[in-house]
Amino acid sequence: MSGRNKTNASEKPTAMETFKEYAQAIILAVVLALFVRSFVMQAFHIPSGSMIPTFLEGDRVLVNKFVYGIRNPLTNGILIETGQPERWDVVVFIAPKEKDKDFVKRVIGLPGETVAIEGGQLFINGVKMEDPHARYYNTAVPVSSRTFGPVMVKENEYFMMGDNRDNSSDSRVWGGVDVSLLKGKAWRLYWSWDSDDPDLSFFDRFRGSRIGTRIE
Repeated sequence: MSGRNKTNASEKPTAMETFKEYAQAIILAVVLALFVRSFVMQAFHIPSGSMIPTFLEGDRVLVNKFVYGIRNPLTNGILIETGQPERWDVVVFIAPKEKDKDFVKRVIGLPGETVAIEGGQLFINGVKMEDPHARYYNTAVPVSSRTFGPVMVKENEYFMMGDNRDNSSDSRVWGGVDVSLLKGKAWRLYWSWDSDDPDLSFFDRFRGSRIGTRIE
């Protein structure tokens, strides 16, 4: 009986063995999280109203980082190309003039195309285009002043605009976005929080109906 007890006691993991098991599990979880964040999916916060009504201030969106290519997480350079942005894609990218910030806008013009706006109407290569996502909320701005271009989009660049056209700093201001600055395509909202009025209750600020919305 005493011999069997000694055998059972010797099979119990030591404190060091238990620590190693937990440490390995934690390290594996961290590595997997970093892999997913670097190559597959990343969460982003929407800080402004430049993409109303697609995004509201306080929305949080999951971004598919794999759809346009596998990138070096340190330089953002493309290692393996898996696809290219298409017109109307909502894209997260490194701000061309402020490399420490990320912007989210909609692809309007593709490489080599000519983009112009006349009286709020979009023209691509001189052809009038339906622009279903554009919104003009500022009634004080004359329609005739909503004019831009024409400009030609450089190769390897994309012309981006916010859906809230009267309140968006975009390619009309700082030019095209080089493909090397792209981070991924907006996929779904996973959280929405009205941060404008801190005096509201949780349930008044929580926009639950927006959670899970697919970005189109």
